[in-house]
Amino acid sequence: MSGDHKTVIKYPSEYVKLNIGGSLHYTTIGTLQKHDTMLRAMFSGRMEVLTDSEGWILIDRCGKHFGTILNFLRDGSVPLPESTKEMAELLAEAKYYCISELAESCEQALFRKEHEVEPICRIPLINSQKDEQFLINNTTKPVVKLLINRHNNKYSYTSTSDDNLLKNIELFDKISLRFNDRVLFIKDVISSSEICCWTFYGHGRKVAEVCCHSIVYTTDKKHTKVEFPEARIYEETLNILLYENRNGPDQDLMQATSSRGAVACTSDEEEGERSGLARLRSNKQNTN
Repeated sequence: MSGDHKTVIKYPSEYVKLNIGGSLHYTTIGTLQKHDTMLRAMFSGRMEVLTDSEGWILIDRCGKHFGTILNFLRDGSVPLPESTKEMAELLAEAKYYCISELAESCEQALFRKEHEVEPICRIPLINSQKDEQFLINNTTKPVVKLLINRHNNKYSYTSTSDDNLLKNIELFDKISLRFNDRVLFIKDVISSSEICCWTFYGHGRKVAEVCCHSIVYTTDKKHTKVEFPEARIYEETLNILLYENRNGPDQDLMQATSSRGAVACTSDEEEGERSGLARLRSNKQNTN
């Protein structure tokens, strides 16, 4: 480089300007000499360093992580990058500058990342109504909540209730694995008001609910019955996907796809009869 020359740094209190591959840094000789590294040797005062015409000391390395290198020299520790790629880059720089402690920390963190198992799906367990509202109001996804609390029962269960309770839990697990990238699934195991209930939220408000328990009467006493309305649960889960759109679902589409809102088809003859009855009622009201 034109105008570059070599100089010797002599005083530990002296400030220096560093140009690391185009990344500019300003620090002290004391910081650079703080640990037993290549930088201590480079700025020991016994070695010549390359500088440009403006006094910047030139080091031919990528400067992306040199700020982290300086912070480690100052403090003896530093937060490591979250990205595996960036951590590997920092490791290479730590090895180049012979910063053994930082290199060892990077190697250990990379080893943990390589051997840790990333969960496919995380299901929050809510501890309070406040936690529930926070999760629902602070997500951009639709929400499906399953409330399960077998101990809320005042009466004995019917013979099939325990099996149906397990089926609801198994279905929740299967659906959450399938749609976890599109829907936030949460589980409530502390509520004291219900036994088994699915609730569906879109844009922060409740849009549907499937309650799976009821009280049934026998000749001698009351029983609690838990049901497994699988088709209805699937239907509401698919409907809630319409709330991925920030503008909300089309209500005509919701009506058309809902089995509960479907209108039975009528023949032309039946439609004519209804129209005739409507005219008769209207004429009668007018004459009165």
